[in-house]
Amino acid sequence: MSRTIPIEKLRNFGIIAHIDAGKTTTSERILYYTGESHKIGEVHEGETVTDWMEQERERGITITAAAISCTWVKTDEPDKANKENRFGFNIIDTPGHIDFTAEVKRSMSVLDGAVVVFDGVAGVEPQSETNWRYADEAQVPRLCFINKLDRTGASFERSYASILERLSPKAVRIQIPWGEEDAHEGVVDLLKMKAYTFEGEMGKEVVEHEVPESLREEAERFRAELVERIVEHDDALMHAYLEGNEPSLDDLKRVLRKATIANEIFPVLCGSALKNKGVQLVLDAVVDYLPSPQDLPPKKGRNPKTGEEEERPADDNAPFAALAFKVQSDPFVGTLTFFRVYSGTVTAGSYVLNTSTGEKERMGRIVRLQADKREEVKEVYAGEIAAGVGLKNTKTSHTLCDEKHPIVLEEISFPEPVVSLRIEPKTKADQEKLGMALRRLADEDPTFRVSTDEETNETIISGMGELHLEIIVDRLKREFGVDANIGAPQVSYRETITKEAESEVKYVKQTGGRGQYAHVKIRIKPMDHVAPEARDQLPKNVKHEDHFEFINNIKGGVIPQEFIPACEKGFVEAMERGVVAGYKVVDVSVDLFDGSYHEVDSSEIAFKIASSQAFQDAAKRAGPVLLEPIMKVVVIVPEQFMGDVNGVLSSKRGTIEGMEARGNVQVITAKVPLAEMFGFTTLLRSMTEGRGNWTMEFDHFAVVPPNVAEEIKKKRGVA
Repeated sequence: MSRTIPIEKLRNFGIIAHIDAGKTTTSERILYYTGESHKIGEVHEGETVTDWMEQERERGITITAAAISCTWVKTDEPDKANKENRFGFNIIDTPGHIDFTAEVKRSMSVLDGAVVVFDGVAGVEPQSETNWRYADEAQVPRLCFINKLDRTGASFERSYASILERLSPKAVRIQIPWGEEDAHEGVVDLLKMKAYTFEGEMGKEVVEHEVPESLREEAERFRAELVERIVEHDDALMHAYLEGNEPSLDDLKRVLRKATIANEIFPVLCGSALKNKGVQLVLDAVVDYLPSPQDLPPKKGRNPKTGEEEERPADDNAPFAALAFKVQSDPFVGTLTFFRVYSGTVTAGSYVLNTSTGEKERMGRIVRLQADKREEVKEVYAGEIAAGVGLKNTKTSHTLCDEKHPIVLEEISFPEPVVSLRIEPKTKADQEKLGMALRRLADEDPTFRVSTDEETNETIISGMGELHLEIIVDRLKREFGVDANIGAPQVSYRETITKEAESEVKYVKQTGGRGQYAHVKIRIKPMDHVAPEARDQLPKNVKHEDHFEFINNIKGGVIPQEFIPACEKGFVEAMERGVVAGYKVVDVSVDLFDGSYHEVDSSEIAFKIASSQAFQDAAKRAGPVLLEPIMKVVVIVPEQFMGDVNGVLSSKRGTIEGMEARGNVQVITAKVPLAEMFGFTTLLRSMTEGRGNWTMEFDHFAVVPPNVAEEIKKKRGVA
């Protein structure tokens, strides 16, 4: 069996945006125009293909990233019936709500490009910035689509200015709208200097016009600006342009494509997905400017046997290597494991090596996805995205590869959960089902954690926000038939230290037979963070992770080498329960510099216990403090309520960082502790007659004020 779409005609891209900017509406238009769907599903009617979960349709938001495979023939292609002219799209429609940010992060790690959708009224919003940052981290080329230009208050220029100011000065408009608000008729393509309207059923026919006289002068000015920005990226074109030669359309598109793939330019398009205007031209731009898997550098990884860096090119004949980026429970087939193939091919029924676990797994069946529907395939090729059925122990971020050519690809990092709930089954019969269901949900979602409170033996679930945990509890009931009682939301505090301290512990235990002996001297201090890419330059005796640094300064074998890992394990375990209120300790550097051992009585367990005790002892004298999550809160309210809302945010220990008029509403930006934000939705509704809305995302951890820390300690039963 061979490829249906050549690799150079493949595009893997995501649709990302702030909540309610129109991602899912845009995805539904894409499905309709590519012929995958025979009618357009609307979010407000709860009939979309990509928002297929019951919870998504009820709330009108995207919760889980949905994968879509489809094909596209460009709108200006005269021979549309010829299969040679088809391009293959693998699209992921991602959530916009901050509670489901993991879905965006994991999608960014496996996509080659992104279409970032903006609300034409609001422009850049908080989650747009977060998603843009994720795309920057993954170095993903982007197109910008300013949507909803038919809405009252829409302004292309204002939204475009917000992209330049808040996201990147490299953005450049390649289209301008033909009218805005009620007068929005279509778009003007600045490269071709043609205007387009979208006629017929659901805007399916793209009709070309001359640029209207009222827009000609503006279009010519913006085109000159665009051409100048493009020719900067090609010396030959620049020289010809400076000599007065107008570059050809093909040359401009070629250089714009190269600059977009290199993240030197972010083309900006416009339209209204809901009113069926502009979406087909976005798909043409995906073909013209976003990369195929072959346009990007080979995927890097390391050989687990030698530790050396290796590469995997996007080639069917190279050894097979893929990254599992999402695990999803399916009521019909069990567990679906989404994976992106970077090199080689994999066939259904074959065995692959999971280098993250060291186990061989059988790829029972392979399916391509249409959100909740699937099409079974026999083989998947380099550059493609699919899902495997039958992979029992493969989790998010695991590498699958050919066992003769092992490689470990870079793992996806996820933010830490910030909100916790106590959960218990309503009946004895639900007890066992609850444990199993929570385990499956934790396998699916790397930002969802399950733990047990050692003191009370209660089950604690942790996630990215109240909505995140609300959805989890809802899924427990609907998908797994488990009824559960939940406690009030709890904040996931952290602890850290503020100064240096030393400790010496001798652990000596004499029993009837062989005794236990360990002696350690340690120094702890607040940790200086080192960027992941610079960690290779650290001395060999320093192990630096995101929130913990271990320095092995043992000289002359005063503690034998075989006991050093046990010491490190003791420190890590001690950090799980801090000395202020029993919360996890972060950002500590531990220097193990001296000690002693007994030839007969010393053991790993003795050194682990001694190290744990030494850490606890030192932490008490190192100025321990509580840390709380501080959230970036954006509240949008009519002007008359601005004073009241500012007062409430200030009373919640919030710091107002900015206020900005956006049309007839005010946008208030503040930093507020998460502990103060529970129940804010209800309060805001009552204060603003139901007209205010808000969003919140994690910003940083900060030291808890002493009076608040005392309250937290009392609640935890700490004297």
